[in-house]
Amino acid sequence: MTKKRKLVLALLCVTVLSPIVLYTDRLSLVSNPSSNIEVSDEGSNLRLGTSEAEPGELLHALSQELTDPVKEPIGVVYFDNSNSSNQVSATPEDGLISPKVEEMPLTKSEEHKSRVLSAAIDGGLPETEPVIKEVTDGAIEKVDAFGKVDAEKPESVEDSKVNKGKDSAIMPTSISQIEQRKSENNGQQTPDRIDVPEHQTVPSEQKSISTPIPDARVRQLKDQLIRAKVYLGIGSIRSNPHYVRELRLRIKEIQRTLGEATKDSHLAKHSYDKLKAMELTLAKGNQILDDCSSIAKKLRAMIHSSEEQLRVHKKQALFLTQLAAKTIPKGLHCLPLRLSNEYFSLNSSQQQFANQEKLDDPGLHHYAVFSDNVLATAVVVNSTISNAKNPADHVFHIVTDRLNYAAMRMWFLANPPGKATIQVQYIEEFTWLNESYSPVLKQLRSRSMIDFYFRTHHGSSNSDANLKYRNPKYLSILNHLRFYLPEIFPKLSKVVFLDDDVVVQKDLTGLWKINMNGKVNGAIETCGESFHRFDRYLNFSNPLIAKNFNPRACGWAYGMNVFDLDEWRKQQITGVYHYWQNMNVDRQLWKLGSLPPGLLTFYNRTLPIDHWWHTLGLGYNPQVDQKEIEKAAVIHYNGNMKPWLDIGISQYRRYWSKYLDYDHPILRDCNITP
Repeated sequence: MTKKRKLVLALLCVTVLSPIVLYTDRLSLVSNPSSNIEVSDEGSNLRLGTSEAEPGELLHALSQELTDPVKEPIGVVYFDNSNSSNQVSATPEDGLISPKVEEMPLTKSEEHKSRVLSAAIDGGLPETEPVIKEVTDGAIEKVDAFGKVDAEKPESVEDSKVNKGKDSAIMPTSISQIEQRKSENNGQQTPDRIDVPEHQTVPSEQKSISTPIPDARVRQLKDQLIRAKVYLGIGSIRSNPHYVRELRLRIKEIQRTLGEATKDSHLAKHSYDKLKAMELTLAKGNQILDDCSSIAKKLRAMIHSSEEQLRVHKKQALFLTQLAAKTIPKGLHCLPLRLSNEYFSLNSSQQQFANQEKLDDPGLHHYAVFSDNVLATAVVVNSTISNAKNPADHVFHIVTDRLNYAAMRMWFLANPPGKATIQVQYIEEFTWLNESYSPVLKQLRSRSMIDFYFRTHHGSSNSDANLKYRNPKYLSILNHLRFYLPEIFPKLSKVVFLDDDVVVQKDLTGLWKINMNGKVNGAIETCGESFHRFDRYLNFSNPLIAKNFNPRACGWAYGMNVFDLDEWRKQQITGVYHYWQNMNVDRQLWKLGSLPPGLLTFYNRTLPIDHWWHTLGLGYNPQVDQKEIEKAAVIHYNGNMKPWLDIGISQYRRYWSKYLDYDHPILRDCNITP
């Protein structure tokens, strides 16, 4: 009788406790897939409900299961995911599983033994029944991107697979869904993406890499200044004197903090405190303001005012640049005076150059340089001779004005260019160059032309484009002597013309070997840029220009040109030049300068040469390619930023200054430095 009672008691314990044990072990499979084998082994060992199980073995197995320590809280499920770690707690009060998100350390999945305990040793069965019921019923919660929870009907395995690819994945909570999800995760390594509520901390590998804004604090401070100034112009703010005083104080603090800073590293340590203080003050202003339209009007007024100031500043900068380009520095004013004084102290025999018999030899390499700048002409000659293979074959013909004639001669007498030959002349020596022969000379001396250049109160003076023409060089015949090369050098066949703002970097002997193919002018074309075509320089609304020229024809550059004087004389180019000058007496074909008449005179008579012979832009463009500069035979400082001026582009000045000896006594006395 005792044995039967024990057997009934044992069977009763098995029927009550075995469901709890089974649910506990099956849920533990969620976090550890390897435990599937353990569950099947334990189930096969117990062999519940069969006659083969011995009562002693059953009691021993149950007592061993009950004595295992329980440490996890009841009703907590940990889902281990490689992308996110979510902790979902179940509360028996509402019968649903509500999301409770905590940060979980990202470690290997084998380290997390996650399971749901349906009972504790000291807990009763009624407390765990709601949890088990919710799990077995398969209540599903979907967490959307805003942290909301929606309860849905249980999904089948097929529905779960369909929804698996959606942007908002459904978080499985039923046992069948958990097992299905785990089996799918075991088959493929990439886990399903689960939408994370807004308040959940995303692991570091899921966060998008954001690029920090450079100098963000400086920008914030400047933005605060703009906002504060806008507030000061609004009526409702001005009516609050206490707030206005505070706001002005903050503005002064921000202005002192910013100073000249352009980077966050330039700011003082207390800049963050000032930023926060200003932000609080602006927040007070937001409470005072009640009309957004007044702020918008004030902002529009500030934008308009800023645009107007920018326009004025640009015009002033352009004017000052033009003024600086026209101004003679003290050193360049001192140099010709000192040289002229020394020249006139020489006797007549000391004032003569050597090798004058080479001046008319057509077999040598002849250069024409027309300039009144002693220092610039010295660089042109020195750079050409320094890079020449046979300096003795080079002859330089320099033409200047009467004012600088003595200084130019004295410089080359005191600093002879090695074995090269030098000739210095002045314009007045060319008696054939008079108003009856040259229409441009007559025009340059006319009152209308002088008024056009120097009178300030007329319509065209307001044009920014005409400011560059208000330079005395355009009234100098030196700028137009290039059209009279055959008359200046009647015995020469070919001449290379060089501007005084160029630097020669390679041997130029190859220029005399170029086959001109019947062309008169050899030059590089500049039509790579849209503004270097004929329509940029000429008035194509005039029928005379529109009839004879193509507006899209390529322009070319003065500065380094090869002129075939024999072809020039044969094609009577000087007469062509005079024709167009007479047609432009009222400046209807082009305004000013020597390039437009050059384009007309040498139209279809210009031979394009390789661009590496001549590189432009060093007098206005700081972005000239360094490789082009190094490769070029001649570099040209065309523009206002000449290398001998303070406004010259600093990175290009070294190419020019290396051909001057700044230790020369006269240069030191005149304070001419690199």
